[in-house]
Amino acid sequence: MPLIEWRPEFETGIADVDHEHRELVELINELHDRLSENPSREEVEAFVGEVFAKIAAHFALEEAFMRRYEYDQYEEHKAEHEKLLDEIADIIDAVARGDYDNYREELSRRIHDWFVEHFRTRDARLHRRLPVHPHLP
Repeated sequence: MPLIEWRPEFETGIADVDHEHRELVELINELHDRLSENPSREEVEAFVGEVFAKIAAHFALEEAFMRRYEYDQYEEHKAEHEKLLDEIADIIDAVARGDYDNYREELSRRIHDWFVEHFRTRDARLHRRLPVHPHLP
């Protein structure tokens, strides 16, 4: 069963962002599935690192839109992005130290809770504030 079910309320109306949101949900669901298969510490560390890199790249895209359109809550939105990346980095460090078992469920829970809430609140507000169907230069 997927950790996050895609819902229309997650859509921003920005094709590039929505495409990446769907990809991130799929990646998060894959991470959740892999964690339930009892992978090795090395496998967890590598895959969580991949998740981190893709999330960071997605955040950079969103932030480019926000800067271009002078989004009024850019700093707050960016701070939430940075907080999640810091939390994932902490989990990667814990896995590298051998604290893997303690973080299996915690990682899935944190990512699920953060993304669902962020999509529902911050990204929904962003969508309402940006011009219809903007594109990056």
